[in-house]
Amino acid sequence: MKTLLLCLFLLSSPVLAGTVLLKPGDSIKEAVAKAQEGDVIILSAGEYSEHEIIIRKSLTIQGEGMPTINGKEQGDIFIVAGENIHFKNLRIINTGKSNIDDSAAIKFFDSQHCSVEGVELDNTFFGLHFSNSSNLTIKNNKLISRAEREYQTGNGIHLWKCKDSMIEGNHVEGHRDGIYLEFVTNTISQHNTVDGNKRYGLHFMFSHDNSYIKNTFRKNGAGVAVMYTRNVVMRDNVFEENEGPSSYGILLKDITDSEVVGNIFRKNTIGIYMEGSSRTLFKNNAFTSNGWALKLMASCDNNTFEANNFIANTFDISTNGSVVLNTLKENYWDKYEGYDLNKDKIGDVPYRPISLFSVIVEKIPSAVILWRSFMVTLLDRMEKIIPAITPENMIDNNPKMKPYDLS
Repeated sequence: MKTLLLCLFLLSSPVLAGTVLLKPGDSIKEAVAKAQEGDVIILSAGEYSEHEIIIRKSLTIQGEGMPTINGKEQGDIFIVAGENIHFKNLRIINTGKSNIDDSAAIKFFDSQHCSVEGVELDNTFFGLHFSNSSNLTIKNNKLISRAEREYQTGNGIHLWKCKDSMIEGNHVEGHRDGIYLEFVTNTISQHNTVDGNKRYGLHFMFSHDNSYIKNTFRKNGAGVAVMYTRNVVMRDNVFEENEGPSSYGILLKDITDSEVVGNIFRKNTIGIYMEGSSRTLFKNNAFTSNGWALKLMASCDNNTFEANNFIANTFDISTNGSVVLNTLKENYWDKYEGYDLNKDKIGDVPYRPISLFSVIVEKIPSAVILWRSFMVTLLDRMEKIIPAITPENMIDNNPKMKPYDLS
């Protein structure tokens, strides 16, 4: 009877995962082909020269001592389609360079419950490329592209038609777009550092119900672009030093029902550029030392700007229309010159943040060379006394006398 029960137990138990040990000179392709579902393939330190390693079964590819897999610039290195496929503690270098087939270090198709953790990617075209996949974990990876021009590299972390994923703790540098998301839902991007990418630090479109929390986007070509999307939470991020004639901390185009809360916009040409956006809350953000803190186009409506700091910006707000259907509420403006007789820490005189000169520069950009001239100061003073050109309803009726502590 005991023998029968033991046999039944063994038959009903899952097969224990095996471990396959490889050393430089061994073939990763052969090890993958021979491995059983659930096996762990461990690569010892050293270099492995391989590309187009196809994985269609549940495996873990794990390094000891950060082994290097060198694709020798011959296309994709890993091509993955399956469930529960994991990569850990590897260094992957030198993919091919092709926009036709989007050469990548690791390319996932139709995959679920997969992860890439602790992986270093160097001199790759696309870094991590995911298509039609879900429940992904992309964590604590370092992706470096050494391309000199935008067309010479792809995106660092690229997701297309994916959902229910986590992108956390990654460092992405030198790619076309640091993180690119299209048709992506229910995904959290947090604690990433995205620095010095050729075009956008973060670029996403048609991607609803996502969150971007505590990321740093620094010195990217055009900043961050968020377009054609609803229900986005952008909280506690830093957008800084995105400078150039077409650069901004963040571009919001056709965004609705979202939150931009607790972010820092520092030393950008434009802190936020927004058009066609509605029903979004901007609260507890710090706009410091930007050219324009906020460019709010006339196509935006029903947005609320509440309890933000505007400090040391050349222009706090500019617009291209005379009717602005948005709300300013209890913000701190360092250019405010009003008074507080009742000592309630709210200015007794409403504040109009749009200067006449900012309206002129919006229509004639070359007029910016007159900045700080006596004529500009005189025009702005006259406009404050008798508003004639600036939007009449762009007004903060309750400006704060002291800045908020948003550190």
